[in-house]
Amino acid sequence: MIKIKDQIYWVGVKDWEIKRFHGEEYSTHRGSTYNSYLVRDQKIALVDTVWTPFHEGFVEELEREVGLKNISLVVVNHTEQDHAGSLAYLMERIPDVPIYCTKNGAMMIKKHFHRDWNFNVVKTGDSVELGESRLVFVEMTMLHWPDSMATYVAGANVLLSNDAFGQHYVSPHLFNDQVDQGELYQEAVKYYANILTPFSRLVKAKLKEILDLNLSIEMIAPSHGIIWRDNPLQIVQKYDQWAGDFNEGTVAVIYDTMWGATRKMALAIARGLENKGVGAKLLNVGKSDKNDIITEVFKARGVIVGSSTINKGILNSTAALLEMIKGLQFKNKLGASFGSYGWSGESVKIIQESLKESGIEVVQEGIKMQYDPEPKDLKACEAFGEAFAGRL
Repeated sequence: MIKIKDQIYWVGVKDWEIKRFHGEEYSTHRGSTYNSYLVRDQKIALVDTVWTPFHEGFVEELEREVGLKNISLVVVNHTEQDHAGSLAYLMERIPDVPIYCTKNGAMMIKKHFHRDWNFNVVKTGDSVELGESRLVFVEMTMLHWPDSMATYVAGANVLLSNDAFGQHYVSPHLFNDQVDQGELYQEAVKYYANILTPFSRLVKAKLKEILDLNLSIEMIAPSHGIIWRDNPLQIVQKYDQWAGDFNEGTVAVIYDTMWGATRKMALAIARGLENKGVGAKLLNVGKSDKNDIITEVFKARGVIVGSSTINKGILNSTAALLEMIKGLQFKNKLGASFGSYGWSGESVKIIQESLKESGIEVVQEGIKMQYDPEPKDLKACEAFGEAFAGRL
């Protein structure tokens, strides 16, 4: 139990070993944390629990440190297992303690755990007095689940922000001014790109709503990763920027290849982009981490995707990435397609149609080459890259 502010303690878990999250959907190269918070006042409030595999140690630690019978209320900001996974084990020991959550939260807890506990349904602006401090609830619907909310600790001026402003990042330290800033922001933008991108319009509106509440925020404590205590609003400003169809002006050239022909095309296209002063990032989807690629797509202005043709289709790694892109609903991005083939050559058209379905504006017809490209073919690919640069 680590004190982070007057009367507020971190009682979470640092998971150094986890390398995949949401099943196999999200890579966690730097591990993660499951942040649970205890507000100790005349009443004691527990805000969120930890992921299910850590339930026994978590509850036993609470018993040692504060005594479970001294917990006056439990706040569930979000019902996903990495936040509420230990709830059933905890509530077996304190079954009558009230649970504060949104209306959707109560429904989802019942669906997850098949229990009907003492639910106190709250909405934005509702509050509960603990003594010197007061908990104020802010609904965060679809950031990123229908049940999501944040809890503001008035008096301490701390926003327990749930998934917003978090990162899958574990460190020996808890606070943003103690860690490598490059690592911190790399994980923060990856988290936004892979999880929150589809909800960017809602992020914009919710940020405005929170700021309009005129809350004094001295610390932002998310459910994963590092706590923002040094200039905490810096991450709010970043979210406002990222939610505004953000890009860095680069082009992500994404490809997979069977015998190297499509790779040669990718290199030539990137050379053409660079000839016109446009930065290009080459990403072999068959060898690179898919969530890292998605992060580069998020940061790019243009997305050029290539694949060899196989069985009148595209390579499965490319198909999987295109499906991810479609689900994330990127805005304000330009796209094009390329690929090599032996005899049928459908890959370019398939990729082009997938980009269109994803909301990416296809600005030029794709380019394809049969078998191994000759020097003149690579010159054509270079010109393709130059033409795309001209459309940015």
